[in-house]
Amino acid sequence: MTLTAYHAKYFAHELTKRCSSDSVEKLAGVLSDAQVDLNPHQIEAALFAFRSPFSRGAVLADEVGLGKTIEAGILLAQRWAERKQRLLVICPANIRKQWSQELADKFFLPSVILETCTFNEEIKRGNLNPFIQDAVIICSFQFARTKEPYVSQSNWNLVVIDEAYPLRNVYKTGSKVAQAIKQEVAPFHKVLLTATPLQNSLLELFGLISIIDEYTFGDLKSFRSRYARLTTDGDYAELKKRLEPICKRTLRKQVLEYVKFTNRHALVQEFIPTEPPSQARGHRETSRRRLGRKGHCPYCRTVPPVAFRPAVRTSGGILGCATAYSTLVGHG
Repeated sequence: MTLTAYHAKYFAHELTKRCSSDSVEKLAGVLSDAQVDLNPHQIEAALFAFRSPFSRGAVLADEVGLGKTIEAGILLAQRWAERKQRLLVICPANIRKQWSQELADKFFLPSVILETCTFNEEIKRGNLNPFIQDAVIICSFQFARTKEPYVSQSNWNLVVIDEAYPLRNVYKTGSKVAQAIKQEVAPFHKVLLTATPLQNSLLELFGLISIIDEYTFGDLKSFRSRYARLTTDGDYAELKKRLEPICKRTLRKQVLEYVKFTNRHALVQEFIPTEPPSQARGHRETSRRRLGRKGHCPYCRTVPPVAFRPAVRTSGGILGCATAYSTLVGHG
């Protein structure tokens, strides 16, 4: 296909024009060649994270199976297209390769998985900070913690933290990994991905939000005094309003119009465990051998009077008291 001067000027305009942060046109250039079938809620989530240029980040808390990785991929691809290519993904170690494949196959983004081996190789090549490369950096939680000075010295344009639920207890003094990651990415724009922002306590929600912006709820004491007990609808409405600018959650029931889920029906069958006859006989033989060592009852650990000893003998000696014998062996 031969481009005319008119078409070349038009394409140049489309690639360089600036759009408002909440407009879908902002993502048009990135999505035009993305190898993924996007759903409306994923576009909305990406625009939500870009909505305010002054925000410190967002929490994307869609339910499992709704494509949070795709939403984060859109954000990374848009930053890359804007030449803001200092990008970091922190995730559990077992899904680092999955992240690398997703970025390459669906968004054509180069990525590097940093671990001890690759980190040391970069040092030998002369790169004094292996976190600074022309690719999306992917590392695990533990590795990010051990390399805290390198992470904090990199001027990140976007930090994505996948499966962020291990960081929910960052407010506790014992959460060393969570506190280290919070400190090293504090100055940078970040997006947290988690399907379970709240499990046991509202304080976990406070912990996740404090990683994005620690001034949203104030300190831990203030949050406890205000939201420890939500007793009225007004309290819930106020908490929801405080979360609206920073947290977005989509439920499965909200996307049934365009996402078809497989119906799963639970088949429950009652199970009553029984003891096999051979195992029962072995249990009785073991009980008999344990009884009557030197006349002691294995239950009461005493030598019962002769009148209470059953008139049964084994190779181990006299059995224990009649109550213990009938209990363990099963005879009256």
